[in-house]
Amino acid sequence: MSDLAIVILAAGKGTRMKTSLPKVLHPIAGKPMLHHVLDCAAELKPTKTVVVLSPDAEEIITSVKKYAPKASIAIQEKPLGTAHAVMAAESVLKNHKGPVLVCYGDTPFISADTLKLLITALQRLTIVVLGFESKDPGGYGRLVTNNMGDVEAIIEAREASATVKKIKLCNSGVMGFDGSKLFGLLKQIEPNNSKKEFYLTDIIGIARRSALKTSVVIAPEAEVLGVNSQSQLADAEALFQQKLRHKALEHGVQMMDPATVYLRADTEFGRDVVLHPHVVFGDGVKVGDGVEIRSFSHIEQATLGKNTRVGPFARIRPGTVTGEDVHIGNFVEIKNAKLGKQAKVNHLSYVGDATVGAAANIGAGTITCNYDGVHKHHTKIGDGAFIGSNTSLVAPVSIGKGAVIGAGSTITKDVEADALALNMMPQKQEKGRAKTLRAKQQKK
Repeated sequence: MSDLAIVILAAGKGTRMKTSLPKVLHPIAGKPMLHHVLDCAAELKPTKTVVVLSPDAEEIITSVKKYAPKASIAIQEKPLGTAHAVMAAESVLKNHKGPVLVCYGDTPFISADTLKLLITALQRLTIVVLGFESKDPGGYGRLVTNNMGDVEAIIEAREASATVKKIKLCNSGVMGFDGSKLFGLLKQIEPNNSKKEFYLTDIIGIARRSALKTSVVIAPEAEVLGVNSQSQLADAEALFQQKLRHKALEHGVQMMDPATVYLRADTEFGRDVVLHPHVVFGDGVKVGDGVEIRSFSHIEQATLGKNTRVGPFARIRPGTVTGEDVHIGNFVEIKNAKLGKQAKVNHLSYVGDATVGAAANIGAGTITCNYDGVHKHHTKIGDGAFIGSNTSLVAPVSIGKGAVIGAGSTITKDVEADALALNMMPQKQEKGRAKTLRAKQQKK
């Protein structure tokens, strides 16, 4: 959008969240709320994006600089209201003449398409307000409009009369402005309210007295949902999960019980994916074509190759990459490991910091002992190797192509290709001894 500026207000303390984490950094679908808003802003390709923060917002500043390094930071020195917060962006937007959109860091569902409607409306208006219809408007500010659809006033619920409270058209807080007039209008706002703050909503009355045009664009209520408490955060998460599940289903992902599958905003699916109930995705997961993930599996920062089968009860940790037709079974944990085509780890095993060759078979109870108490070490298992049950592979160690490891072995040295390695104790047998022991126990 030509010469567009977007201001994101995120200076609120969020005391109702009752946590040490800043409100706008609370995640929805694994992504901080503020990052959702920054992504929405980025879709519009603004010339300037300004995030307004409080002076003690070091954690948020670090997050913004890392996630959206081109965004500017403005500091609202004192918490004196929303108009005062927008004024904090004046130094960054000095001489800006194009449209300015004001959004909020705790409104994660706002869409780029809706913001485009505001920009279009600003071609003929000085101010446009994003409103929504609510069956239960409660504490929302009300939009007072005339017969022409012009917004004549925005009245906060605490300041509203009984008549105004009957109005169903509510203020989302999101607004668009003609940038050439914005700061001149802001400087006319006075703190004439019970909280002695500078309300951005008062700019409507000032604009109307100057015969400037104001109107409203209406959005769905769910899109302008704000998050101010843990309860609202949980509601927002549930709503976002519904959106992600619907998107995945439309993409062709098969879910047997969608309500029990938890996705992330960045989860990627190929074709013909099947998800059983109670599957949880962390950040950074890419799922290839034909993958099947069975119940009670947890996957994060991993790439699953074509036709991989996972679970049930599997944990796939960061750095895991599988080739085609890999089997990872029940109660198996994989971490920072690459599994070649048709490799199998089907039962009760831990494979960490390892490379597993194509068609290798890892028996039940196998462990790659990758940590010596100070450093992590790598295990390499060659193509077609067979690792017997209850084997401990003490890294760093290499198992050659086609090698066989006897069950119950502890392997501390490299094993050559096609070799058989085992170090179990010789088996002993005493005839009739079990019968004698049982009789002794029964007598006791």
